[in-house]
Amino acid sequence: MSASFPSDSVGLVTPQTATFESPLALACGKTLERFELVFETYGTLNAERSNAVLICHALSGHHHAAGYHSATDRKPGWWDAYIGPGKAIDTNRFFVISLNNLGGCHGSTGPASVNPATGHPWGPTFPVMTVADWVHSQARLADRLGIERFAAVVGGSLGGMQAMQWSIAYPERVANVATIAATPRLSAQNIAFNEVARQAIRSDPDFFVGWYAEREAIPKLGLKLARMIGHITYLSEHSMGSRFGRDLRSDQLNFGYDVEFQVESYLRHQGDTFSTSFDANTYLLMTKALDYFDPAGEHGGDLAAALAPVECPYLVISFTTDWRFAPARSQELVTALVRAGKRVSYVNVDSSHGHDAFLLPNEQYESVFSSFMQRIDGDLERGHRQKGATR
Repeated sequence: MSASFPSDSVGLVTPQTATFESPLALACGKTLERFELVFETYGTLNAERSNAVLICHALSGHHHAAGYHSATDRKPGWWDAYIGPGKAIDTNRFFVISLNNLGGCHGSTGPASVNPATGHPWGPTFPVMTVADWVHSQARLADRLGIERFAAVVGGSLGGMQAMQWSIAYPERVANVATIAATPRLSAQNIAFNEVARQAIRSDPDFFVGWYAEREAIPKLGLKLARMIGHITYLSEHSMGSRFGRDLRSDQLNFGYDVEFQVESYLRHQGDTFSTSFDANTYLLMTKALDYFDPAGEHGGDLAAALAPVECPYLVISFTTDWRFAPARSQELVTALVRAGKRVSYVNVDSSHGHDAFLLPNEQYESVFSSFMQRIDGDLERGHRQKGATR
């Protein structure tokens, strides 16, 4: 590994692409005849293939969770604080898989990909995805890699929903689940935020009903507004206030509508950056998958009944100032797991950073998460010793 990288970094990583030729039936009633998933791996798969950990990403996430793609990269993967040698997800112990979901815009088959039936990009005709669809495609990837059972499936926010779905759809293939800053279903308020963001995109004159790529256009304004709306919900009032307060960019009011407050500048910068790096159709698709997720919906609203298939222990982590997916939502999941007779540990971590806290360093969060992963590693070691003793 290059000396320019920190000692606890996985270093240089290269994305891989898996192509699947067998049709994948989707919840919407459509079928993908073939698809590709882009993914990265960190660490080494052991001989028993028992130490694999699957990382599920959030709305704007992707496969690049840790390490660097080049020696000149300024920023590592989005969850580098928790993946690497000696970190919570210790790559000296675990083989970590992180992928870009179907419908994404970072290499996996999605709206910008070519529809083999037409020879043109899917655009707005790409099928609407659900969390269950993603999990089924991830199971195909696990099969391809020869992984029958994950030591853990881990995810924050929308990734936490995928981890839940794994334990429901494939209970025999999951030894542990960690769901962080997540919810078993969106509140009406959260659905409302998503709808405002979608309308911002769909109302952009350059959206062209989703066919903007054929017009060589980008609905930048809509994406910018969608990101600004979302970003406000990811931060807490405290973190926004302590970071920006009512600070002005200059020494006096301008009595106009251009940027005057530092927080305005920050949000516009976030929106501008996002509008050139993320696909609009993918944003619509991802937010709909968030809206649709509701395991209890198929069981008359009984979340405990939906969790009946679960066989593995859960770690549930929430954050005190997260108002997007408030601690009460995690507590709802914990209560349902207890009612269903499942094993669960729960921690509400003190943090001032709101929903974004699951991405950031935090001593209590790191301690709890590390202990959970160390227990899994210990279970693997004991299992190996027991197998050796019976041979």
